[in-house]
Amino acid sequence: MNHNQLFRQTRLQLACWYAGVMGVILGLCGWGMYEAIAHAHWMTLDRELESVAGTLHDSLEPVLQEPAQLEPEVGRLLPDLCTQNEQCWNRKFTGKRHAIGALHQGYYYVRLLDLTGNLIAVAGVSPDRLPEIERADTWQTLTDSQGTRFHQISVVLHTENGRDWGSLEVGRSLKEFDDYLGAVKVIMLIGLPIALLGVGTASWGLAGFAMQPIYQSYHQIQQFTADAAHELRTPLAAIRATIDSNLRVENFTIEDIVETLKTVDRQNLRLSQLVNDLLLLSRMDQQELPLKPSPCCLNDVISDVEEEIAALALAEDVKLTTEVRVQQGVQVKGNEEELYRLLFNLVSNGIQYTPAGGEVTLILDASDRQAIIQVKDTGIGIHSQDLTRIFDRFYRVDSDRARHTGGSGLGLALAKAIAKTHQGNIQVQSELGQGSVFTIRLPILELR
Repeated sequence: MNHNQLFRQTRLQLACWYAGVMGVILGLCGWGMYEAIAHAHWMTLDRELESVAGTLHDSLEPVLQEPAQLEPEVGRLLPDLCTQNEQCWNRKFTGKRHAIGALHQGYYYVRLLDLTGNLIAVAGVSPDRLPEIERADTWQTLTDSQGTRFHQISVVLHTENGRDWGSLEVGRSLKEFDDYLGAVKVIMLIGLPIALLGVGTASWGLAGFAMQPIYQSYHQIQQFTADAAHELRTPLAAIRATIDSNLRVENFTIEDIVETLKTVDRQNLRLSQLVNDLLLLSRMDQQELPLKPSPCCLNDVISDVEEEIAALALAEDVKLTTEVRVQQGVQVKGNEEELYRLLFNLVSNGIQYTPAGGEVTLILDASDRQAIIQVKDTGIGIHSQDLTRIFDRFYRVDSDRARHTGGSGLGLALAKAIAKTHQGNIQVQSELGQGSVFTIRLPILELR
Protein backbone atom coordinates (compact mmCIF):
# COMPACT_ATOMS: atom_id res chain seq x y z
CA MET A 1 0.00 0.00 0.00
CA ASN A 2 2.88 2.39 0.80
CA HIS A 3 4.02 2.24 -2.83
CA ASN A 4 0.68 3.36 -4.20
CA GLN A 5 0.33 7.15 -4.23
CA LEU A 6 -3.45 7.08 -4.54
CA PHE A 7 -3.91 4.92 -1.46
CA ARG A 8 -1.33 6.89 0.52
CA GLN A 9 -3.18 10.12 -0.18
CA THR A 10 -6.53 8.56 0.66
CA ARG A 11 -5.13 7.08 3.85
CA LEU A 12 -3.70 10.47 4.83
CA GLN A 13 -7.02 12.17 4.14
CA LEU A 14 -8.89 9.61 6.23
CA ALA A 15 -6.39 9.99 9.07
CA CYS A 16 -6.72 13.80 8.94
CA TRP A 17 -10.50 13.58 8.96
CA TYR A 18 -10.44 11.15 11.89
CA ALA A 19 -8.01 13.34 13.81
CA GLY A 20 -9.95 16.50 12.97
CA VAL A 21 -13.28 15.09 14.06
CA MET A 22 -11.78 13.63 17.22
CA GLY A 23 -10.03 16.96 17.87
CA VAL A 24 -13.36 18.80 17.69
CA ILE A 25 -15.00 16.21 19.93
CA LEU A 26 -12.15 16.32 22.45
CA GLY A 27 -12.14 20.12 22.35
CA LEU A 28 -15.87 20.30 23.02
CA CYS A 29 -15.61 17.69 25.76
CA GLY A 30 -12.69 19.58 27.33
CA TRP A 31 -14.57 22.86 27.19
CA GLY A 32 -17.66 21.24 28.68
CA MET A 33 -15.60 19.63 31.42
CA TYR A 34 -13.91 22.95 32.19
CA GLU A 35 -17.27 24.72 32.40
CA ALA A 36 -18.65 21.97 34.61
CA ILE A 37 -15.67 22.19 36.98
CA ALA A 38 -15.87 25.99 37.10
CA HIS A 39 -19.62 25.90 37.72
CA ALA A 40 -19.30 23.30 40.47
CA HIS A 41 -16.60 25.30 42.28
CA TRP A 42 -18.53 28.53 41.81
CA MET A 43 -21.65 27.01 43.34
CA THR A 44 -19.54 25.75 46.24
CA LEU A 45 -18.22 29.27 46.80
CA ASP A 46 -21.74 30.69 46.75
CA ARG A 47 -22.91 28.17 49.30
CA GLU A 48 -19.94 28.93 51.55
CA LEU A 49 -20.56 32.66 51.36
CA GLU A 50 -24.28 32.20 51.99
CA SER A 51 -23.49 30.04 55.01
CA VAL A 52 -20.99 32.53 56.48
CA ALA A 53 -23.19 35.55 55.73
CA GLY A 54 -26.26 33.84 57.15
CA THR A 55 -24.47 32.89 60.33
CA LEU A 56 -23.11 36.42 60.82
CA HIS A 57 -26.46 38.00 59.99
CA ASP A 58 -28.28 35.88 62.56
CA SER A 59 -25.58 36.57 65.16
CA LEU A 60 -25.37 40.35 64.63
CA GLU A 61 -28.99 41.43 64.39
CA PRO A 62 -29.91 40.55 68.04
CA VAL A 63 -27.09 42.81 69.38
CA LEU A 64 -27.59 45.84 67.12
CA GLN A 65 -29.40 48.69 68.94
CA GLU A 66 -29.17 51.83 66.82
CA PRO A 67 -28.71 52.23 63.04
CA ALA A 68 -25.07 52.52 61.96
CA GLN A 69 -23.89 52.14 65.57
CA LEU A 70 -21.50 49.38 66.64
CA GLU A 71 -22.16 47.77 69.97
CA PRO A 72 -19.36 46.20 72.04
CA GLU A 73 -20.99 42.82 71.54
CA VAL A 74 -20.24 43.10 67.82
CA GLY A 75 -16.53 43.16 68.60
CA ARG A 76 -16.87 39.97 70.57
CA LEU A 77 -18.64 38.31 67.64
CA LEU A 78 -16.11 39.50 65.07
CA PRO A 79 -12.50 39.29 66.27
CA ASP A 80 -10.11 41.75 64.59
CA LEU A 81 -13.00 44.04 63.66
CA CYS A 82 -11.69 47.54 62.96
CA THR A 83 -13.67 50.74 62.43
CA GLN A 84 -12.81 53.55 60.07
CA ASN A 85 -11.22 55.47 62.94
CA GLU A 86 -8.98 52.41 63.52
CA GLN A 87 -10.68 51.24 66.67
CA CYS A 88 -10.16 47.45 66.71
CA TRP A 89 -11.35 44.62 68.87
CA ASN A 90 -8.54 42.11 69.23
CA ARG A 91 -10.17 39.06 70.81
CA LYS A 92 -8.71 35.63 71.16
CA PHE A 93 -10.41 33.31 68.66
CA THR A 94 -12.10 30.37 70.33
CA GLY A 95 -12.93 28.47 67.13
CA LYS A 96 -16.45 27.71 68.32
CA ARG A 97 -18.31 29.42 65.52
CA HIS A 98 -18.14 28.41 61.87
CA ALA A 99 -18.43 31.96 60.58
CA ILE A 100 -15.61 33.26 62.76
CA GLY A 101 -13.43 30.30 61.79
CA ALA A 102 -13.99 31.02 58.13
CA LEU A 103 -12.70 34.57 58.56
CA HIS A 104 -9.47 33.24 60.04
CA GLN A 105 -8.80 30.96 57.04
CA GLY A 106 -7.27 33.94 55.26
CA TYR A 107 -9.74 34.11 52.37
CA TYR A 108 -12.76 35.99 53.78
CA TYR A 109 -13.48 39.58 54.72
CA VAL A 110 -16.48 41.24 56.36
CA ARG A 111 -17.52 44.83 55.81
CA LEU A 112 -20.23 46.72 57.68
CA LEU A 113 -21.82 49.68 55.88
CA ASP A 114 -24.37 52.25 56.99
CA LEU A 115 -27.64 53.04 55.21
CA THR A 116 -25.90 55.41 52.78
CA GLY A 117 -23.26 52.84 51.81
CA ASN A 118 -20.38 54.36 53.80
CA LEU A 119 -17.93 51.89 55.29
CA ILE A 120 -18.18 51.56 59.07
CA ALA A 121 -15.88 48.63 59.91
CA VAL A 122 -14.01 45.72 58.36
CA ALA A 123 -12.74 42.33 59.52
CA GLY A 124 -10.73 39.49 57.98
CA VAL A 125 -8.51 40.02 54.94
CA SER A 126 -8.07 43.56 53.67
CA PRO A 127 -8.69 43.93 49.92
CA ASP A 128 -6.63 46.70 48.36
CA ARG A 129 -9.05 49.45 47.34
CA LEU A 130 -12.10 47.65 46.05
CA PRO A 131 -14.14 49.73 43.57
CA GLU A 132 -17.17 51.61 44.91
CA ILE A 133 -20.58 50.14 44.07
CA GLU A 134 -23.40 52.63 43.59
CA ARG A 135 -26.21 50.12 44.02
CA ALA A 136 -25.22 46.93 45.73
CA ASP A 137 -26.76 43.80 44.30
CA THR A 138 -26.92 40.64 46.36
CA TRP A 139 -23.92 39.13 44.56
CA GLN A 140 -20.91 40.98 43.20
CA THR A 141 -17.53 40.03 41.78
CA LEU A 142 -14.93 42.77 42.31
CA THR A 143 -11.28 43.24 41.43
CA ASP A 144 -8.93 45.18 43.69
CA SER A 145 -6.01 47.34 42.59
CA GLN A 146 -3.65 44.34 42.67
CA GLY A 147 -5.79 42.43 40.20
CA THR A 148 -7.09 39.95 42.77
CA ARG A 149 -10.73 39.06 42.29
CA PHE A 150 -13.19 38.85 45.17
CA HIS A 151 -16.68 37.42 45.25
CA GLN A 152 -19.05 38.87 47.84
CA ILE A 153 -22.62 38.76 49.05
CA SER A 154 -24.52 41.74 50.48
CA VAL A 155 -27.12 41.26 53.21
CA VAL A 156 -29.33 43.93 54.81
CA LEU A 157 -28.95 44.26 58.61
CA HIS A 158 -31.70 45.31 61.02
CA THR A 159 -31.66 46.33 64.62
CA GLU A 160 -33.20 44.16 67.26
CA ASN A 161 -36.44 46.15 67.02
CA GLY A 162 -36.65 45.79 63.22
CA ARG A 163 -35.20 49.12 62.03
CA ASP A 164 -32.76 49.20 59.12
CA TRP A 165 -29.23 49.26 60.47
CA GLY A 166 -27.18 49.07 57.30
CA SER A 167 -25.71 46.21 55.31
CA LEU A 168 -23.29 43.36 55.74
CA GLU A 169 -20.87 42.38 53.00
CA VAL A 170 -19.09 39.05 53.19
CA GLY A 171 -16.50 38.41 50.51
CA ARG A 172 -13.98 35.79 49.62
CA SER A 173 -10.76 35.97 47.65
CA LEU A 174 -10.93 34.14 44.28
CA LYS A 175 -7.18 33.73 43.98
CA GLU A 176 -7.28 30.06 44.91
CA PHE A 177 -10.25 29.54 42.61
CA ASP A 178 -8.56 31.34 39.68
CA ASP A 179 -5.27 29.51 40.25
CA TYR A 180 -7.06 26.17 40.19
CA LEU A 181 -8.95 26.97 36.98
CA GLY A 182 -5.73 28.29 35.46
CA ALA A 183 -4.02 24.98 36.23
CA VAL A 184 -6.97 23.12 34.66
CA LYS A 185 -6.63 25.27 31.51
CA VAL A 186 -2.91 24.59 31.28
CA ILE A 187 -3.47 20.86 31.69
CA MET A 188 -6.13 20.89 28.98
CA LEU A 189 -4.07 23.06 26.63
CA ILE A 190 -1.10 20.72 27.02
CA GLY A 191 -3.18 17.55 27.06
CA LEU A 192 -5.22 18.35 23.95
CA PRO A 193 -2.24 18.45 21.52
CA ILE A 194 -0.82 15.30 23.11
CA ALA A 195 -4.21 13.61 22.77
CA LEU A 196 -4.48 14.80 19.16
CA LEU A 197 -1.02 13.39 18.45
CA GLY A 198 -2.13 10.04 19.84
CA VAL A 199 -5.41 10.24 17.92
CA GLY A 200 -3.56 11.13 14.72
CA THR A 201 -1.20 8.18 15.12
CA ALA A 202 -4.08 5.83 15.87
CA SER A 203 -6.07 7.31 12.97
CA TRP A 204 -3.20 6.63 10.58
CA GLY A 205 -3.05 3.02 11.72
CA LEU A 206 -6.83 2.57 11.69
CA ALA A 207 -7.12 4.18 8.26
CA GLY A 208 -4.54 1.73 6.93
CA PHE A 209 -6.34 -1.16 8.58
CA ALA A 210 -9.71 -0.02 7.22
CA MET A 211 -8.31 0.36 3.71
CA GLN A 212 -6.69 -3.07 3.57
CA PRO A 213 -9.83 -4.78 2.18
CA ILE A 214 -10.27 -1.94 -0.33
CA TYR A 215 -6.65 -2.17 -1.38
CA GLN A 216 -6.86 -5.94 -1.71
CA SER A 217 -10.04 -5.62 -3.77
CA TYR A 218 -8.40 -2.98 -5.94
CA HIS A 219 -5.37 -5.20 -6.42
CA GLN A 220 -7.61 -8.16 -7.27
CA ILE A 221 -9.50 -6.06 -9.79
CA GLN A 222 -6.24 -4.97 -11.40
CA GLN A 223 -5.01 -8.55 -11.50
CA PHE A 224 -8.37 -9.79 -12.75
CA THR A 225 -8.42 -7.16 -15.52
CA ALA A 226 -4.92 -8.07 -16.62
CA ASP A 227 -5.65 -11.80 -16.55
CA ALA A 228 -9.00 -11.40 -18.34
CA ALA A 229 -7.36 -9.27 -21.02
CA HIS A 230 -4.65 -11.90 -21.47
CA GLU A 231 -7.16 -14.75 -21.69
CA LEU A 232 -9.33 -12.84 -24.17
CA ARG A 233 -6.34 -11.80 -26.25
CA THR A 234 -5.15 -15.36 -26.81
CA PRO A 235 -8.16 -16.65 -28.81
CA LEU A 236 -8.61 -13.32 -30.55
CA ALA A 237 -4.97 -13.31 -31.64
CA ALA A 238 -5.32 -16.89 -32.87
CA ILE A 239 -8.41 -16.01 -34.90
CA ARG A 240 -6.73 -12.95 -36.39
CA ALA A 241 -3.54 -14.84 -37.24
CA THR A 242 -5.54 -17.60 -38.93
CA ILE A 243 -7.54 -15.15 -41.01
CA ASP A 244 -4.49 -13.06 -41.96
CA SER A 245 -2.52 -16.13 -43.07
CA ASN A 246 -5.39 -17.30 -45.25
CA LEU A 247 -5.90 -13.88 -46.78
CA ARG A 248 -2.33 -13.99 -48.08
CA VAL A 249 -3.03 -17.23 -49.95
CA GLU A 250 -4.11 -16.49 -53.50
CA ASN A 251 -5.52 -19.88 -54.36
CA PHE A 252 -6.98 -21.92 -51.53
CA THR A 253 -9.16 -24.94 -51.69
CA ILE A 254 -12.38 -25.86 -49.98
CA GLU A 255 -10.36 -27.97 -47.55
CA ASP A 256 -8.36 -24.88 -46.56
CA ILE A 257 -11.55 -22.94 -45.95
CA VAL A 258 -12.99 -25.74 -43.84
CA GLU A 259 -9.80 -26.02 -41.79
CA THR A 260 -9.76 -22.26 -41.25
CA LEU A 261 -13.37 -22.25 -40.11
CA LYS A 262 -12.67 -25.11 -37.71
CA THR A 263 -9.80 -23.17 -36.17
CA VAL A 264 -11.95 -20.04 -35.85
CA ASP A 265 -14.76 -22.11 -34.37
CA ARG A 266 -12.47 -23.65 -31.74
CA GLN A 267 -11.13 -20.29 -30.68
CA ASN A 268 -14.61 -18.80 -30.72
CA LEU A 269 -15.85 -21.65 -28.52
CA ARG A 270 -13.01 -21.03 -26.09
CA LEU A 271 -13.78 -17.32 -26.09
CA SER A 272 -17.51 -17.90 -25.53
CA GLN A 273 -16.83 -20.32 -22.68
CA LEU A 274 -14.56 -17.79 -21.01
CA VAL A 275 -17.14 -15.01 -21.30
CA ASN A 276 -19.89 -17.29 -19.98
CA ASP A 277 -17.74 -18.27 -17.00
CA LEU A 278 -17.01 -14.62 -16.22
CA LEU A 279 -20.69 -13.71 -16.43
CA LEU A 280 -21.61 -16.64 -14.20
CA LEU A 281 -19.05 -15.61 -11.58
CA SER A 282 -20.22 -12.01 -11.73
CA ARG A 283 -23.83 -13.00 -11.16
CA MET A 284 -22.85 -15.25 -8.29
CA ASP A 285 -20.87 -12.41 -6.70
CA GLN A 286 -23.88 -10.13 -6.95
CA GLN A 287 -26.25 -12.92 -5.86
CA GLU A 288 -28.34 -12.28 -8.97
CA LEU A 289 -28.20 -15.88 -10.18
CA PRO A 290 -31.57 -17.59 -9.76
CA LEU A 291 -30.66 -20.77 -7.94
CA LYS A 292 -34.04 -22.47 -8.53
CA PRO A 293 -33.40 -24.86 -5.65
CA SER A 294 -34.91 -28.28 -5.79
CA PRO A 295 -34.05 -31.67 -4.24
CA CYS A 296 -30.93 -33.08 -5.93
CA CYS A 297 -29.61 -36.58 -5.45
CA LEU A 298 -25.84 -36.48 -5.19
CA ASN A 299 -25.60 -40.15 -6.04
CA ASP A 300 -27.08 -39.42 -9.47
CA VAL A 301 -24.86 -36.38 -9.99
CA ILE A 302 -21.73 -38.40 -9.21
CA SER A 303 -22.84 -41.15 -11.59
CA ASP A 304 -23.36 -38.58 -14.38
CA VAL A 305 -19.94 -37.04 -13.77
CA GLU A 306 -18.26 -40.46 -13.82
CA GLU A 307 -19.99 -41.37 -17.05
CA GLU A 308 -19.25 -38.11 -18.84
CA ILE A 309 -15.63 -37.78 -17.82
CA ALA A 310 -14.62 -41.42 -18.29
CA ALA A 311 -13.43 -40.69 -21.84
CA LEU A 312 -11.07 -37.96 -20.62
CA ALA A 313 -9.64 -40.26 -17.93
CA LEU A 314 -9.10 -42.97 -20.54
CA ALA A 315 -7.39 -40.54 -22.90
CA GLU A 316 -5.03 -39.38 -20.13
CA ASP A 317 -4.38 -42.96 -18.95
CA VAL A 318 -5.73 -42.13 -15.47
CA LYS A 319 -7.82 -44.57 -13.46
CA LEU A 320 -11.15 -43.06 -12.37
CA THR A 321 -13.08 -44.70 -9.54
CA THR A 322 -16.03 -43.75 -7.34
CA GLU A 323 -16.81 -44.73 -3.76
CA VAL A 324 -20.28 -44.29 -2.27
CA ARG A 325 -19.96 -44.84 1.46
CA VAL A 326 -23.63 -44.36 2.33
CA GLN A 327 -26.38 -46.91 1.86
CA GLN A 328 -29.14 -44.42 1.11
CA GLY A 329 -29.36 -41.73 -1.52
CA VAL A 330 -28.05 -38.35 -0.36
CA GLN A 331 -30.25 -35.40 -1.28
CA VAL A 332 -29.35 -31.73 -1.04
CA LYS A 333 -31.29 -28.62 -1.95
CA GLY A 334 -29.87 -26.83 -4.95
CA ASN A 335 -29.39 -26.79 -8.69
CA GLU A 336 -28.38 -30.10 -10.24
CA GLU A 337 -26.63 -28.51 -13.23
CA GLU A 338 -24.45 -26.35 -11.01
CA LEU A 339 -23.57 -29.28 -8.74
CA TYR A 340 -22.65 -31.29 -11.80
CA ARG A 341 -20.39 -28.48 -13.00
CA LEU A 342 -18.79 -28.23 -9.55
CA LEU A 343 -17.83 -31.92 -9.50
CA PHE A 344 -16.91 -31.98 -13.19
CA ASN A 345 -14.42 -29.11 -12.70
CA LEU A 346 -12.76 -30.79 -9.73
CA VAL A 347 -12.53 -34.23 -11.33
CA SER A 348 -11.28 -32.86 -14.66
CA ASN A 349 -8.62 -30.84 -12.84
CA GLY A 350 -7.57 -33.96 -10.96
CA ILE A 351 -7.23 -35.92 -14.20
CA GLN A 352 -5.29 -33.18 -15.99
CA TYR A 353 -2.77 -32.80 -13.16
CA THR A 354 -2.31 -36.53 -12.57
CA PRO A 355 0.48 -38.25 -14.54
CA ALA A 356 -0.30 -41.28 -16.68
CA GLY A 357 -0.88 -44.37 -14.58
CA GLY A 358 -2.24 -42.31 -11.67
CA GLU A 359 -5.67 -42.49 -10.07
CA VAL A 360 -8.53 -40.09 -9.31
CA THR A 361 -11.17 -41.15 -6.79
CA LEU A 362 -14.59 -39.54 -6.29
CA ILE A 363 -16.01 -40.29 -2.81
CA LEU A 364 -19.50 -39.62 -1.40
CA ASP A 365 -20.11 -39.78 2.34
CA ALA A 366 -22.40 -38.19 4.95
CA SER A 367 -21.84 -37.04 8.54
CA ASP A 368 -23.54 -34.65 11.00
CA ARG A 369 -26.27 -33.67 8.57
CA GLN A 370 -23.70 -32.84 5.93
CA ALA A 371 -22.94 -34.45 2.62
CA ILE A 372 -19.19 -34.91 2.15
CA ILE A 373 -17.78 -35.22 -1.35
CA GLN A 374 -14.06 -35.80 -1.83
CA VAL A 375 -12.03 -35.74 -5.01
CA LYS A 376 -8.66 -37.46 -4.45
CA ASP A 377 -5.89 -37.68 -6.97
CA THR A 378 -2.32 -38.97 -7.04
CA GLY A 379 -1.11 -36.06 -9.12
CA ILE A 380 1.68 -33.54 -8.84
CA GLY A 381 0.24 -31.84 -5.75
CA ILE A 382 0.16 -28.17 -4.83
CA HIS A 383 2.80 -26.16 -3.01
CA SER A 384 1.71 -24.87 0.41
CA GLN A 385 2.18 -21.24 -0.64
CA ASP A 386 -0.29 -21.76 -3.50
CA LEU A 387 -3.05 -23.40 -1.45
CA THR A 388 -4.55 -20.07 -0.37
CA ARG A 389 -4.68 -18.74 -3.93
CA ILE A 390 -5.80 -21.63 -6.10
CA PHE A 391 -9.43 -20.51 -5.81
CA ASP A 392 -8.58 -17.03 -7.15
CA ARG A 393 -9.76 -16.28 -10.62
CA PHE A 394 -7.22 -16.95 -13.39
CA TYR A 395 -4.68 -18.19 -10.87
CA ARG A 396 -2.68 -21.18 -11.99
CA VAL A 397 -0.06 -23.08 -10.06
CA ASP A 398 1.68 -23.51 -13.40
CA SER A 399 2.29 -20.00 -14.68
CA ASP A 400 2.74 -21.18 -18.26
CA ARG A 401 -0.54 -20.24 -19.94
CA ALA A 402 0.21 -22.21 -23.10
CA ARG A 403 0.26 -25.63 -21.51
CA HIS A 404 -1.69 -28.47 -23.08
CA THR A 405 -4.61 -28.23 -20.63
CA GLY A 406 -5.78 -24.99 -22.14
CA GLY A 407 -7.84 -24.04 -19.12
CA SER A 408 -8.79 -20.46 -18.33
CA GLY A 409 -8.02 -20.63 -14.62
CA LEU A 410 -11.67 -20.17 -13.62
CA GLY A 411 -12.61 -23.76 -12.82
CA LEU A 412 -11.78 -23.71 -9.10
CA ALA A 413 -13.18 -20.18 -8.70
CA LEU A 414 -16.47 -21.42 -10.16
CA ALA A 415 -16.38 -24.51 -7.92
CA LYS A 416 -15.98 -22.37 -4.81
CA ALA A 417 -18.75 -19.99 -5.91
CA ILE A 418 -21.16 -22.86 -6.59
CA ALA A 419 -20.43 -24.47 -3.22
CA LYS A 420 -21.08 -21.11 -1.52
CA THR A 421 -24.42 -20.60 -3.28
CA HIS A 422 -25.46 -24.01 -1.92
CA GLN A 423 -24.60 -22.97 1.68
CA GLY A 424 -21.55 -25.22 1.58
CA ASN A 425 -17.80 -24.88 1.44
CA ILE A 426 -14.81 -26.40 -0.26
CA GLN A 427 -11.39 -27.14 1.21
CA VAL A 428 -8.16 -28.55 -0.14
CA GLN A 429 -5.26 -30.54 1.28
CA SER A 430 -2.20 -31.21 -0.80
CA GLU A 431 1.51 -32.01 -0.76
CA LEU A 432 3.95 -31.76 -3.61
CA GLY A 433 4.32 -35.09 -5.32
CA GLN A 434 1.67 -36.71 -3.09
CA GLY A 435 -1.52 -35.57 -4.80
CA SER A 436 -4.44 -33.46 -3.59
CA VAL A 437 -7.76 -33.94 -1.80
CA PHE A 438 -10.63 -31.52 -2.43
CA THR A 439 -13.42 -31.80 0.14
CA ILE A 440 -16.89 -30.36 -0.38
CA ARG A 441 -19.45 -30.10 2.42
CA LEU A 442 -23.11 -29.42 1.67
CA PRO A 443 -26.13 -29.42 4.01
CA ILE A 444 -28.21 -32.57 3.59
CA LEU A 445 -31.87 -32.26 2.76
CA GLU A 446 -32.61 -35.89 3.57
CA LEU A 447 -31.34 -39.46 3.25
CA ARG A 448 -33.58 -41.87 1.36
